[in-house]
Amino acid sequence: MAIDASTVVPASVQRNLSDKLYEKRKNAALEIEGITKNLAAAGEHDKIAALIRMLIDDFTHSAQANHRKGGLIGLAAVTVGLTTEAGPHLENIVPPVVESFGDHDSRVRYYACEALYNIAKVVRGEFIVFFNKIFDALCKLSADSDANVQSAAHLLDRLVKDIVTESDSFSIEEFIPLLKERMNVLNPYVRQFLVGWITVLDSVPDIDMLGFLPDFLDGLFNMLSDSSLEIRQQADAALSEFLQEIKNSPNVDYGRMAEILVRRCGSTDEFTRLTAVIWVNEFVKLGGEQLVPHYADVLGAILPCISDKEEKIRVVACETNEELRGLKPEPSEGFDVGKVLQIARRELNSDFEATRIEALRWIQNLVLKYQNEIIIYMDDIFSSLLNALSDPSEEVVLLVLEVHACVARETRHFTNLATHLLSNFKSNNSLLEKRGPLVVRRLCVLLGAERVYREFSIILGKESDLDFAATMIQALNLILVTSAELAGLRAILKQTMMNSSGKELFLSLYPSWCHSAMATITLCFLAQAYHHASCVIQSLKDEDINIKFLVHLDKLIRLLETPIFSYLRLQLLEPEKHTWLVKCLYGLLMLLPQQSSAFKILRTRLKTVPSSRLSDAMTRLSPAPHDVPIRTEDGNGNPEEDAASIYKLINFPARLDQFVQTQDKHREFAKLKPLPTLNLTSGLGQSTIMHSDSGLSLSSSFTQDELRREEMAPPSLALPLPDISRPPSRASTSRSFQ
Repeated sequence: MAIDASTVVPASVQRNLSDKLYEKRKNAALEIEGITKNLAAAGEHDKIAALIRMLIDDFTHSAQANHRKGGLIGLAAVTVGLTTEAGPHLENIVPPVVESFGDHDSRVRYYACEALYNIAKVVRGEFIVFFNKIFDALCKLSADSDANVQSAAHLLDRLVKDIVTESDSFSIEEFIPLLKERMNVLNPYVRQFLVGWITVLDSVPDIDMLGFLPDFLDGLFNMLSDSSLEIRQQADAALSEFLQEIKNSPNVDYGRMAEILVRRCGSTDEFTRLTAVIWVNEFVKLGGEQLVPHYADVLGAILPCISDKEEKIRVVACETNEELRGLKPEPSEGFDVGKVLQIARRELNSDFEATRIEALRWIQNLVLKYQNEIIIYMDDIFSSLLNALSDPSEEVVLLVLEVHACVARETRHFTNLATHLLSNFKSNNSLLEKRGPLVVRRLCVLLGAERVYREFSIILGKESDLDFAATMIQALNLILVTSAELAGLRAILKQTMMNSSGKELFLSLYPSWCHSAMATITLCFLAQAYHHASCVIQSLKDEDINIKFLVHLDKLIRLLETPIFSYLRLQLLEPEKHTWLVKCLYGLLMLLPQQSSAFKILRTRLKTVPSSRLSDAMTRLSPAPHDVPIRTEDGNGNPEEDAASIYKLINFPARLDQFVQTQDKHREFAKLKPLPTLNLTSGLGQSTIMHSDSGLSLSSSFTQDELRREEMAPPSLALPLPDISRPPSRASTSRSFQ
């Protein structure tokens, strides 16, 4: 039979418990406390349970605010009256009090905090079983709109923290999911409440918060960008404490936390990025094998930070990058070479030079350390590196070439490099103009000038686009005669008529050099094959002397005045020994318009040739196929016999046929193309020879009037050699070209 609580609690006490005056409610609560003590002493727990049900049903669930207030203070009074015997009744007492935390009346919420505070003081550790519900309620109350409620909630919160820290029955495993759920709340009061709890729980020796750090680490990092300075400082302090614990702990789950840190390294908030990068730096130092599967993600987070606008972030990111690069994980340990390569290739498209440079260094490291694994990605690497050659930064381009050189150490990769490079030059003319000299020169340094030029020559010799072949050969020829890096190659070519190494190099370059008449003549000048150069010049009698031809001829004349050809100019002092050289220069002179500056430069140079010795040399013009003393490699033998031997091996008549045939192909190729529109307003003016990092560059010196006249009246090569000891008259000048 159910016990009627009205027989236990007098009606006057019930009336006072719902009174609007606090003092009356307080006095009624004291009477209920006394009644409870008497019932507990008598062991009448059934009547105590009836009393609790009455307080819940008639008071805490009442529609009247004063009744609810009285019910809350009454439940607290029952608990105080029970003291150590309150445990069995807590499951009925605590839930309605916690529910009242959500009451729409702020005064009810306040008294709910007060009631639970008094209950908690009495039961202490037995209170823990309700912790999660109480924590959730306090979390909400910490952001209450009423200041008095907030103050009461803070007092209760401190008491609950004390109880938890001294309890042996607190379950961190049950609490963490609730904490993780609340960590994404943006309210500053709630955040402050959460950080406070994390700090308190972490200070308890028996609670392993570090083991659960991955569950709420992201939330802590999220607080670093809070608008409140106090919250940012609290979150930073908590993170700093956890990082110190990580350094001292042998068992840390680096992998899960690394995923969080990688995301936070890309935060828009500067302080969050800095903290994340610092953590990543420590993880790289401490993580060891645990981080191997996450290397690619870590690298993807660090590379952009290398170019961060904040110096502190850049410094830590650079240090972390070096630490990463110093590690040498094996694919067998879970190191994904392909994924790391993908990240490095992605960062090649970064807007920041420092990031692109480090990405290239990573590609270089991968190529050197993981040759077997990287082989399947070679096509992708080639594509990325070739695109990077157009980078506006010269340092990036130079590093790209170093990586190319690492890849091209094997012959097949070297051939692929040369082929891809020429293909890129063909499809991107601006790349050839802006980067061509730098690329070729650097490759010659890294891979050997002779090897590079031989390979280019072989590929261009098979090129079907003759215009591109000619353009490329002209570029290679200019680099050859102007770059300091190719001095060794020029030295070998000068030995063409003296030893086999020079001869073989000459023969390997000649077929492709035939695509350009001026390049062929230049090659002959370098090889000191002046007789053949003269034959090549004479074969140009059927050439269409157009603007393009004259511009290239102008460049050649100016090249002859550079220090590279000082040996050639000195040979003019002995015209009897170098008769064919003199004839070559006169032949070039005959191709030039007389009013052009190139004509004047060359004529001035020829005036310095001793006139008496020149006349004797011209009257005794020898049909010998050479102009220079010929010696064998060991210095022995008959020079004439050696010269004849070299001449036969090179087979200059066959080479001349090869040149003529190649030029014929160019003429046929030109006929198949539509005629271009003549542009005489391209700004061709006085030319200069400009020294730059990419070598010498030359521009044309022809004026528009000269070019028009030359288009109308191509010169003849069959003219007799003039006497240049005195300037020609105006009349003779006119007859020469009209």
